[in-house]
Amino acid sequence: KKDIPAANFIIHEIHCSRNIEVCHYCSESVPKSEMKNHIESEHVQVTCKCRMKIENGLLKDHEASACPLRPALCQYCDIQLTFDKLQDHEIYCGARTETCGGCGRNIMVKDLKEHPRVCG
Repeated sequence: KKDIPAANFIIHEIHCSRNIEVCHYCSESVPKSEMKNHIESEHVQVTCKCRMKIENGLLKDHEASACPLRPALCQYCDIQLTFDKLQDHEIYCGARTETCGGCGRNIMVKDLKEHPRVCG
């Protein structure tokens, strides 16, 4: 979007009304010749691997941040899981113990980062 000089506004308005359409799904201005392609590439309903139906244009964001089947790494062992299984895994994984090299005590993995402050 840009400013149109008043002298050119009527010509601009005629050009836009002939060549530009507003998408009724997203209100984006799209050339009329590209509207069919725009709707097919952005607004057609697709099914994510989690079985959620979503517009094609929103699928990448869904897969990256909202899909329960998106990949996620355990903060304790760096194994890759699906996001929906991460919490249960981290509860289990963080409760494992490792021997502290400083004091020789068994420390839960979830407490290893904080342990050096109280070690010994």
